[in-house]
Amino acid sequence: MGRHSDGRRRRLLVPAVATGLVLALGAAGWVAVTTVRARPSCEQPAKVLVTASPDIAPALSLVVHGLDLQCGSVEIQPREATQTAERLALSDGSPRPQVWVPDSTLALRRAHQLGADGVPETGASVASSPVVLAVVADVAKGLGWPDHAPTWAEVLAAPGVVPGMSDPARDAVGAVSLLGLRDSVKASPEPSAAYVAALRRFSANTLGAETELIARLPGSNDGSGSAAVTAFPASENSLLRHNVEEPKSPLVAVYSTAVPTLDYPFAELGGITPQQRPIVEALRDAVLGDAGADAIAKTGLRAAGGQALREHADDPRVQPQGIRAANLPPAPVVDELLNQWAGINLSARVQVLVDVSGSMNAQVPGTGLNRMQVTMQAAAKAMHLFKPATQLRMQAFSTRLDGDKDYRELLPMAPVAQHLADGALDKLAGVTATPDGGTGLYDSVLETYRTARREWEPGRLNVVIVMTDGRNEDARSVSRTDLLAELAKLQDTRRPIPLIGVGIGPDADKAELDQLTAATGGQAFVAPDPAKITDVFFGALSRIAGG
Repeated sequence: MGRHSDGRRRRLLVPAVATGLVLALGAAGWVAVTTVRARPSCEQPAKVLVTASPDIAPALSLVVHGLDLQCGSVEIQPREATQTAERLALSDGSPRPQVWVPDSTLALRRAHQLGADGVPETGASVASSPVVLAVVADVAKGLGWPDHAPTWAEVLAAPGVVPGMSDPARDAVGAVSLLGLRDSVKASPEPSAAYVAALRRFSANTLGAETELIARLPGSNDGSGSAAVTAFPASENSLLRHNVEEPKSPLVAVYSTAVPTLDYPFAELGGITPQQRPIVEALRDAVLGDAGADAIAKTGLRAAGGQALREHADDPRVQPQGIRAANLPPAPVVDELLNQWAGINLSARVQVLVDVSGSMNAQVPGTGLNRMQVTMQAAAKAMHLFKPATQLRMQAFSTRLDGDKDYRELLPMAPVAQHLADGALDKLAGVTATPDGGTGLYDSVLETYRTARREWEPGRLNVVIVMTDGRNEDARSVSRTDLLAELAKLQDTRRPIPLIGVGIGPDADKAELDQLTAATGGQAFVAPDPAKITDVFFGALSRIAGG
């Protein structure tokens, strides 16, 4: 039910005839369903792999079951949309699908931003599901439901409501719901301030999946001790499934015409062979035809365009009539919304470079520690400043630290919460400077910045932070002139990545850091007294959050 599920609430709303085809999703988050229609005379059957969001996969499986293929097979692989976009961009050697049906066109845009090859920008919508505010029944009744259909604004203004949402940076439901939140405060005396306040309220319970939000419903016990969530954005389809699975804790759907629906585009990816082409076309025609319409209705989805629910309309907590919702806005509008979310909540994707050259062994007067130790203490404390969902990678740099490279990884890119759980603080405390190492600044900054550009993620503050006590000392590295030119080429005003420089101690070259950071729209900060590096680092992060 939702994104990055652990399988706790993944039973699928399908008719009994489909139970042999559609398997409940397990902890791995996906399951393959294969149908083969190869005739006896078929010597080399072609196989088509379809990757689909878990909520549309059951309908596709029903369609596949009805296909009469002459020579081939179709495999349906349920997988979350953001995960698929990242895999397509990485080309990590895993089987590449020929067809992708994510829950939203936003996923296709995401794949393009990541540089995935052969992914179209749009696809024919095969189904839809409105994004609603899922509200605990008692809260809805307090607002006059069912005699009165409450609005998002009324729900958010109700006393005692505890809102939450899935991470807009990784989940289409969370992303498009930002439009509903903005619309809900448009009548406020100061809409901008009210919107900021609404985002801050929702950010208190921002999680990776609808299942995690449901675990915080009143009466649930997720062991976190957190307040029970009583209202959160969800797809209508997931709300229907929840109400079937958990009839004792039903949710009421509150609609907003300002929120685009999930549109489930049928995207044909590059690399389809002549043998696969007839199978792909047969599947597409079936999904867009009567067979697809029947399967979509049976699994609790609407036809494309938000038409009325044909089945599963007996739940009084949803509105089965047709829904006319807003269109998905252009990419720059979505990027702006996500950047606002990130700026207010300090949800970030951070690449940190830490100087481990020999000069970092210098003692810091009055502390009993060296520069390396006080720097790593500051970095460790800063991890608690970020939201748990912030993605962070940390690398050390000096000269020839990893073969010919001046840098090596200390912490891989992962959520801060995962780093903390995996003992990152102990690992950082054990980092030491290389006794004879110089400051390999330029190559390290350039390669890290290129990585940040390649991995840029919407909805987050994408930042590169370099912490150093000196200036570049690698004579074999790229020159400063060439480095500045390369950084200039990597700039994209719609997808900014500021470079933040933190100089440590009296030997830090402020002029050099100013030049490097200015080329990216960033800023340099210097702590002449290394003992105050924590204050300077926190100040830098506060400026990033404010920007």
